[in-house]
Amino acid sequence: MGMQAGDPERRILSVWFPRLAVERVERRERIDIDTAVAVISNVGNAQIIISLTAAAEAAGVRIGQSLRDACAIYPNLITRSANLPADADFLSCLCRFADKYSPMVAKDSDSGLIIDVTGCAHLFGGEENLLIRMESDLADLGLTTRSGIADTVGAAWAITRFAGHSAAARRSGDDIDQEARATRSRAARRRLWQRHHPTANPEFQPHASERIIPPGETRAFIACLPVAALRLPEKTIAETARIGLRKIGDIMDMPRAALARRYGEEILRRLDQALGFEPEPVSPEARPPRYICRMSFPDPIGLDADVLAGIDRLLPPLCSRLEKNGHATRRIQLIAHRVDSHRQVLEVGLAQATNSVDRIRPLLKIKLDEVRPGFGIDALQLEALAVEPADQTPCNANLGTKRRTNLDESPEFRDLIGKIGARIGLEAITRHHPADSHIPEKTYSVMAAAWSKPVSKWQQPDNLRPAILFEPELVYGSNRRTPPKQFRWRQRTFVRKSVTGPERIIPEWWLDDPNWRSGTRDYWRVETECGARLWLFYAYGGPFCSEGWFCHGNFG
Repeated sequence: MGMQAGDPERRILSVWFPRLAVERVERRERIDIDTAVAVISNVGNAQIIISLTAAAEAAGVRIGQSLRDACAIYPNLITRSANLPADADFLSCLCRFADKYSPMVAKDSDSGLIIDVTGCAHLFGGEENLLIRMESDLADLGLTTRSGIADTVGAAWAITRFAGHSAAARRSGDDIDQEARATRSRAARRRLWQRHHPTANPEFQPHASERIIPPGETRAFIACLPVAALRLPEKTIAETARIGLRKIGDIMDMPRAALARRYGEEILRRLDQALGFEPEPVSPEARPPRYICRMSFPDPIGLDADVLAGIDRLLPPLCSRLEKNGHATRRIQLIAHRVDSHRQVLEVGLAQATNSVDRIRPLLKIKLDEVRPGFGIDALQLEALAVEPADQTPCNANLGTKRRTNLDESPEFRDLIGKIGARIGLEAITRHHPADSHIPEKTYSVMAAAWSKPVSKWQQPDNLRPAILFEPELVYGSNRRTPPKQFRWRQRTFVRKSVTGPERIIPEWWLDDPNWRSGTRDYWRVETECGARLWLFYAYGGPFCSEGWFCHGNFG
């Protein structure tokens, strides 16, 4: 089968972080590098180790082991739960860090990066020097890396993870050329990570020259690598190993139709991608735009009027950029760079996203009282932090009106919320929303006014509710289940004049509310001779409370 390597003009750099999850934990918690730490993930009903420090591996713990087995080997193992979103964010930060080597950087699927370094290597003194410098920079960040360069993404991925790894040493124990039944029986129960993991030691890395496939020599270099280097599923790798196909070279010259029938189209697609017959582009992830304006001053400033004048110079171009791109902001950050190398950061939140200068400037002006210039301010920086699409969709083409997020509130009212929030905080301004519950205390919920819509109509319950609701208070009176004619509450004696009820309320059986462990209640509206209108209930009691009368509210 006549095959040749891919385009020799294209060069791909693959970077792999075999300890990404655990090293992110070490960086966040400032754990010593000599500490045995493991990151675990729930797989089925078991907790499996997915990432380890070098100290943990030296103690005998391995990736893929259950947490129970690992703790039996090393009881002092420190464990942390996997946080895949945090790992993805950390990898995105490394994407931005890798921009110094090439503008074409994309995330790989297994804690790695794919970098198109075509035409970039000469800037670093060649491909070998590029690898050495990049690994040195990442090592300074405390990261374990493996890397390699080839003509294709598939070949670079393979040489990165399997360079210097002999395929002959990867026999699974149940290969066709091994006849011992006991060996095959044990191998069938062996975990896939023991048979097909790239290497048992992520720190092992051949010399940089051994991890660079020269242009046009992809076929010869990857032929000696294990079949697992083709990024195949574990099931396919195990099946090829059983019949003695351990190297990529073993399947290169086999009939393609037979391979596809037995192992599926995936094995042919991965082989063509590694050899360059099927394109595999590097697609950098789109990064959200940042809106920042900065101004430096020839002489330090310190007056509020000067700071406000600087804001007046920075705010219009910032809002203009937001409007041009169809964006609006909910949070503005002002940074004052002082001459003593300190920074003062002020943030302003808005109740409604906007890109209007007239709506942002008054809020920044309110915050000027908090500016502490010290010996002077050298520069001002204004940044839009929380950016979202501007809500400018017309809802009536004839009238030309614009749709707002909160249809029942005017922009002036939202600006008022923003001005008050600039002084006391937007979270301190709240409003009540109706909640779907028959329990009196749960018929409403408290929400921040800046991020919630007003309620146009409250659905009234079938029975009246008191204007003032408080914690149930004991009422001394008759033990009968009808309202007493005379009772004592809050050290006062009341005489019943009229009564309405009862209204029976049963606690929610699916929730264990400590306030409702008294069980079923019968509520009565009681009017007394002195004019007080109270909301009394009789509690039927339960395992945690005895029967009796209580007052729950006052109708005013």
